[in-house]
Amino acid sequence: MSIEALEKAIEIVGGQSALGRLIDRDQKAIWAWINTTQKVPAEDVLKIEAAVDGKVNRYELRPDVYPKPTPMDKMRVVGGVKLNGNIKISGAKNAALKHMCASLLTDEPFILENMPVSLRDVAMLSQILEPLGVDITADKETAIVKLHAKEIKSHIAPYEFVRKMRASILVLGPLLARHHKAEVSLPGGCALGARPVDLHLKGLEAMGAMINLEGGYVKATAPDGGLKGADINFPLVSVGATENLMMAATLAKGETVLRNAAREPEIVDQGEALIKMGAKIEGLGTSEIRITGVKKLHGTTHSVIPDRIETGTYMCAVGLCGGELRLQNTRLDFLSALIAPLKEAGMIIEQEGDDIVVKRNQAKIKGVDIMTEAYPGLATDLQAQFMTMLTLCDGAGMISETIFENRFMHVPELVRMGANITVKGNSAIIRGVDGLKGAQVMATDLRASVAMVLAGLVAEGETIINRIYHLDRGYENIVEKLTAVGAQIERIK
Repeated sequence: MSIEALEKAIEIVGGQSALGRLIDRDQKAIWAWINTTQKVPAEDVLKIEAAVDGKVNRYELRPDVYPKPTPMDKMRVVGGVKLNGNIKISGAKNAALKHMCASLLTDEPFILENMPVSLRDVAMLSQILEPLGVDITADKETAIVKLHAKEIKSHIAPYEFVRKMRASILVLGPLLARHHKAEVSLPGGCALGARPVDLHLKGLEAMGAMINLEGGYVKATAPDGGLKGADINFPLVSVGATENLMMAATLAKGETVLRNAAREPEIVDQGEALIKMGAKIEGLGTSEIRITGVKKLHGTTHSVIPDRIETGTYMCAVGLCGGELRLQNTRLDFLSALIAPLKEAGMIIEQEGDDIVVKRNQAKIKGVDIMTEAYPGLATDLQAQFMTMLTLCDGAGMISETIFENRFMHVPELVRMGANITVKGNSAIIRGVDGLKGAQVMATDLRASVAMVLAGLVAEGETIINRIYHLDRGYENIVEKLTAVGAQIERIK
C-alpha cells in the first residue's frame, strides 16, 4: 500500500487513532508506516480495505494492485466479412492460473513465459496471491510473469476475492503443503451450475488434513510434520481436484496416487512445470498419477502451453464465416476431438510447423453431431462456439452436453438472432437457417460471450453484446485479433 493510499484511508475514517482502533493497531505502527520505509503488512492492508469499504473505490485506495474502474463496456459487431490472415494464440488461461497457484510451493522465483498477461482472471488471481506473500511482476510486451513467494505472509484467502473466480480454491493445496495451514473462502455460485469442491476436501483429508467448514470458509490444518501421501480414487473425473491434490502431494511425505485423475493437456503442463521445480511425478496424461513427495521445490522457468480453447474458437469462426486463418503458436494434438467433427463438417485443417492453417472448403458446412466429454473427449468449453457454427449449417446437427447442466444459456440469445434450436434435456438440435440477424444480446458466461461474438460476425446488420466483461476473463485482445483478420468489431462504452 502506498503512503498516499494510507493517508487517504486515514482521512476517510477520521484520523490515525480511528484507523488504529478499526484494525487493532496502535498509533505508533501507523505513524511508522507513513514516516519510515516500513511497509504495511498484507493482513493489515486487508483490514484497512475493509475499514473503508464503500467509502472509496479500491483503485483510489490501492492503484498498485487494483485496475482503474471503467464503465461497463459493450461490443459492437457488424457481420458479413470473411476472416483472412494471422492470429497469434495466447498461452492457455486454464494452465496459467494453476501455475500461478503453484508459485506458493517454493520460496524461489517462478518465471512463466507465454502468459496471457492481459486476462482479467490473471489480474484477479494476482489480487488473491499477493496478500499471501507472492511478489508478482508482469510484462505485457514479453508475456512474462515472475512470481516469488519468498515467505508466506498470510494463509487466508478472503471471500471478497475468492468469490470472483472458482480457480482461487487452488491455493488451498499449496498453502497446506508448504505452510501447513490454510483458510480459504468457499467459491461463490457459478452460472454453469453446481461445481462442488468436496473432492478437493476429501482428498486433502485422506492426506491427513483436518478440515472444518465455518462461516463459508474452508479452515484446514496439516498434521504434525506436514501432509502425508495417500491413495485417492476419484468417484468422478475432476480437473480442479486433480490439480489441487497434485500440487499438495509434491511436498507430502511418501507417495500419493491419484486414480481416475483428469488427463487434460493443462494438467500435463502443470505437472511438467512441477517436475522442473523438483517434483517427482509419473503418469501425466493418464488416469493414474503417482507423486512422490520431496522436502523442497525450487524455482524454474516454464512456458505455458497454447490455449486450445482459443484455438478451437477461431477454428469455429472460420467454419461460420469462411476465409482462411493461420493460427500461430498452437497445435492440433490436443484438439483431436474437435478436429474430427470439423473435418466431417467440411473444413480443411493442417499443422504447418508451429501454426495451424484452417479454412472452409465449401459454401456451407454440413450438420454434424457432437457430445462433450472429459478429455480426451470434446471440451465443454467449445460447445457454445460449435453450436453457433451449426446455426448456418446445411441440414441439422445435435449437441449433447454431459459436463455442466446449465451450459445452454446462450441458446435464447442465438434464437433471438434467428437461429433454429430446440433444447430437450441435455441435448440441443440445431437446424441450419439461411442467415442470422443482428440484435441486442446478453453474454451469460465466458464461452457464451464468445458465441455471441461469432454469431455477430455473420449476422446481417449490427449486433450489440452486453456484459462483455466475461470475455475479458478468457480471450486476450480479441477485438484486436479479429480486427486484424477483417472483422468489423469494436468495444463501445
